[in-house]
Amino acid sequence: MRSLPLPLALTARLTPVAVLACAGWAMASGPDTTSTASGDTPAQQTAGRSTSGAPSSSTTSTAAAKTYAGAPAPCTSIPVATVKSLVPGAKTAGKEIPSTDTKLRRTCSWNALKGYDYRWLDVSFEIMDTDAAAAKEYRERVAEKSGGGAVPGLGDGGYSVVNLTTEDKQQTREGVVLAQVSNALVVVTYNGSDFENKKAPDTDEINKGAIKAAKSAVAALKGGG
Repeated sequence: MRSLPLPLALTARLTPVAVLACAGWAMASGPDTTSTASGDTPAQQTAGRSTSGAPSSSTTSTAAAKTYAGAPAPCTSIPVATVKSLVPGAKTAGKEIPSTDTKLRRTCSWNALKGYDYRWLDVSFEIMDTDAAAAKEYRERVAEKSGGGAVPGLGDGGYSVVNLTTEDKQQTREGVVLAQVSNALVVVTYNGSDFENKKAPDTDEINKGAIKAAKSAVAALKGGG
């Protein structure tokens, strides 16, 4: 059997995102120079105040109201049977991609060339500081990847888009599914090529495969990974 040329460099367009979250409150109070009728000393006045400079209980509870504190293990987020069906011949354990901060972003990748058919699957979890930040990021990414459609029932917002590219007469079809779940984003990339006839899998196959993986990933996130 003749050796095959190396497949196209199909790199997932998922760059590590450094999400820098900073929450804090500074409460400063100068000396109270206002005279009082009671004649209390400054120390007594300070002791009698209802606020001591520490964050109030309502502020503390707001800061702690973060649904997902960290990203779940991505390589166990997709069932083995699903990996086998979407990426025939791949190692089902997957390979986690190095991240600048694994609490904020984790990605797992599966890829394989079986015969002449090549498939690639990426699943990524990104944790934002707030639900509002995640919703904003979700809207921006959907706007960047226009031409797709909504995926009902996929978290707080779901969207999928499929595109076809051709390089050196070789077609590659790629599907991307985005989902916002509270303060987390789930991003699935699934693509494929046939290196014998240089054609790509049809749109329906790629789109359904990406959505299937995304549903599993969202379920894993909600279940705690």
